[in-house]
Amino acid sequence: MQENGHVNISQAHRGFPWKHVIGLILSLALTMIALWVAVYMTLPGLVTLTIIVVLALLQALIQLFMFMHLSEATAPWIQNVGIIFGVFTAFAVVAGSIWIMWFTL
Repeated sequence: MQENGHVNISQAHRGFPWKHVIGLILSLALTMIALWVAVYMTLPGLVTLTIIVVLALLQALIQLFMFMHLSEATAPWIQNVGIIFGVFTAFAVVAGSIWIMWFTL
């Protein structure tokens, strides 16, 4: 068998992917909670926005650990570069969206 770091490839793909199923269910639950808070709750705008941002950060952490295997690194610097790029991309999208919305109001 071919080795992939310290994990044998045949052992890495064995069994049902419970970690992915749990991550999917948690991500869907957090998305539904955010939708429920935004649509059905009559909270002040800042409180609603704070709750949605906290839920989004929790979902990002779940995705990093459950789907992107943040804790299973064979070369940590590669993951650091990926995370930095992801944070930059997310910041650019959010900042660009806010900038566009600011000038269209």
